[in-house]
Amino acid sequence: MALSLLQYRTGEDERQLALLAEDGIAWRLSGHATLLDLARDALAKGRALAEAAAAARMEERVDLASVRLLPPVDHPDPAHLMLSGTGLTHLGSAESRDAMHRETAADPAPTDSMRMFLMGLEGGKPASGPGVQPEWFYKGDGSQLVAPGAPLQAPAFALDAGEEPEIAGIYLIDPDGMPVRLGFALANEFSDHVTERSNYLWLAHSKLRQAALGPELRLGDLPPDVRGVSRILRGGAAIWEKGFATGEANMSHSIANLEHHHFKYAQFRRPGDVHVHFFGTATLSFADGVTVQAGDMFEIEAAPFRLPLRNEAAVAAEAPVSVRAL
Repeated sequence: MALSLLQYRTGEDERQLALLAEDGIAWRLSGHATLLDLARDALAKGRALAEAAAAARMEERVDLASVRLLPPVDHPDPAHLMLSGTGLTHLGSAESRDAMHRETAADPAPTDSMRMFLMGLEGGKPASGPGVQPEWFYKGDGSQLVAPGAPLQAPAFALDAGEEPEIAGIYLIDPDGMPVRLGFALANEFSDHVTERSNYLWLAHSKLRQAALGPELRLGDLPPDVRGVSRILRGGAAIWEKGFATGEANMSHSIANLEHHHFKYAQFRRPGDVHVHFFGTATLSFADGVTVQAGDMFEIEAAPFRLPLRNEAAVAAEAPVSVRAL
């Protein structure tokens, strides 16, 4: 049975945790107010997370319409939650990237993006052991994680505010320094595609943006074929809508390979840290010529997740920066 965990705040601003059953009913959990606390307790007792959640289930239903949903994971110290991701991981994901970079290149030879995609296609799903390493990027720490329903803010200096509908893996590093996957979440890996298009070496800059997670942490394995829809609403009407496909059946890399090449670095295995790792997408409104405006609504939905992810596009106030000698 597919189960999901939800974090939320009540009308009295009390943090609570709920188990979302396959029938769509949410049940309050006792003993723990956060996913991190429940996961730590499960680790200490040698239990699976689903088992720990089932044992904590109360006979109290949660009316999801009356609570404020939070990201499915967070950390009391945001510096100990890392947002990162991998790109060019999906079948078809290189087409828009290659075209984007080719616009500024006179050389008709394949771009670095296309070469990296082909490497993943050939070696991203090894029969055993690690395969070819993917493109990797850093997005920020837990301060950049946005709740479902909250605005997704682009910096004042940003040139674009583009959505990226995808799946993220959620991980906790155990006391022995080994990563433990807690589950999967629907995600909007918000990026600046105009900056990236200007020069692919600015990819790192384009990814230093907020990101949103859907409210559900899905426990267990991710189905191999996940189909969803990404849309942009303006004034309540859809100005763009497109299906997207993810899951390993639609990817050039296996999830295990992406996980290996992230956690092979010792600095990403610090006990107690939480990691949110975005697995990539092949569907972007930017590739279809859409320019997102402040006030537009991003809406992403995909089975097996029961709840959609909605966030309004916004632009942060300008924050001048000056450096002084001490």
